[in-house]
Amino acid sequence: MNKLRGRPPGNPPTRERITEAARALFLARGYRGTTLRAVAAEVGVDQAVVSYHFGSKKGLFGEVMQLQCAHSFALAAALEGPAEGLPVRLLKAVTDLWDDPEFQQMSGQDRDVLEVLREYLEGEVLGRIAEYLGGPEATERATAVVTVIGGLIFTRYLNPLPTTARLPAADIHRILTPTLHAALHGRTRRTAPRRRVSVA
Repeated sequence: MNKLRGRPPGNPPTRERITEAARALFLARGYRGTTLRAVAAEVGVDQAVVSYHFGSKKGLFGEVMQLQCAHSFALAAALEGPAEGLPVRLLKAVTDLWDDPEFQQMSGQDRDVLEVLREYLEGEVLGRIAEYLGGPEATERATAVVTVIGGLIFTRYLNPLPTTARLPAADIHRILTPTLHAALHGRTRRTAPRRRVSVA
C-alpha cells in the first residue's frame, strides 16, 4: 500500500479517518500502548500526515478525548433544562462516561491524559457552564462547579481513593448534589441576626 507523504492533500476525511482509527487503538491499547506510527499504519498514511494534523500523540489523544466527551459526557444535554436540576444532570453525565470500562481503558493514568482533561474542563466545560448560568459571578460559580467535577474524576477514576471508587454512582450523586447546588448559587448574602425581643 502506498502511503501519503509530506504535506497532506486538502482532504477533510483524512483527519476524520485518523481520529476514528486513533480512538479504536486508544480503546484497545490504552494511551501508553498507542503510537502515532500504529495509527498511521491503520489509516494507511505516513506518520508525518498524523503529525501534521495533530502535532503529537497528546494532540491526537486530545482530539479523541474531546470527541468522546462531547458524545458521551453529553454536556449539551446536561445544560438543557432548569438550573435547579443541573447538579444531578452534570453528575450523571460524568459517572455515565467515566464508569464506562472502555473509556477507562482509553484514558488510563498518564500525565498527558491529566493535561488533556484539564484543558477540556477549563476550555470547554467551564465556559459552557458560565454561559448557561449567566449573570454576576457566572465564571466564578462555573469554576466552583468544574473544581468539584474535576475532583470527582481525579479521586474516583484517575487516582482513585478506595472509599470514593467503591461508592455506587447513586451515592456519588446523593453526596455531591448539595455541593454542586451550593457552587451554582455562588455567594449568599449573610442576613443580620435577629434581635431577641425580651418579654417583660
